[in-house]
Amino acid sequence: MAREQLNGANYNWNAFPGRPQLAAALAGRVADRLTRAIAERGVAVLAVSGGTTPAKFFAALSAMPIAWENVIVTLVDERFVPASSPRSNAGLVAANLLQNAAKAARFVPLYHEASGIEDAAASDDAALRSLPWPLDVVVLGMGPDGHTASFFPDADDLAKLLDPASDRIILPVHAASAGEPRLTLTLARIVDAGFIALHIEGEDKRTAFDGAVAPGPRKPIRAVLDAAPRPVEVFWAP
Repeated sequence: MAREQLNGANYNWNAFPGRPQLAAALAGRVADRLTRAIAERGVAVLAVSGGTTPAKFFAALSAMPIAWENVIVTLVDERFVPASSPRSNAGLVAANLLQNAAKAARFVPLYHEASGIEDAAASDDAALRSLPWPLDVVVLGMGPDGHTASFFPDADDLAKLLDPASDRIILPVHAASAGEPRLTLTLARIVDAGFIALHIEGEDKRTAFDGAVAPGPRKPIRAVLDAAPRPVEVFWAP
């Protein structure tokens, strides 16, 4: 398969001619990493993102011949809405990833009923500590504003979310541009993963990424790239 790869200081750029080819390639890379983790420690932990971009990737990954009964799937971030909401990342994952062979995976959602986002974040933080950290694979997305996970540029306590030394797993997010309160993995937990992929599509996202890695004010995605001990694998298609 023809593939363009450009290497940056803290990322590898992988470009594909179309979105189906990207989805297949990313699913293959993720499946390999999960299979390796299962062989090494008996379990693999995958954190995925929401939005409209990953649907084809989810479908491709769901059919991969992995020992899915040994895979734990969780979310990079989540809106403070129930799974029945069309804006729920858990709902998106259930409909697109937890299908076919991947039905056997264990899913750990972030949303549950709580009196408020702060209580939900504290409860999630305690519950997720029982998972076998660090994460084996994280698949991130990115918005046109350079946000990834729920690290919005206008988020309250953005510095706390992006603290690479944070001991928190989950934090609440309040940002006017987010639309509703959110729950997110902290940067510290994301960059500790064995494999980090950034999945973006379209010329607008390529332009946004190029702007984020250029000199100037640091966008949240650049904070992830800078803090990651290993290069982030960027997967892009027009």
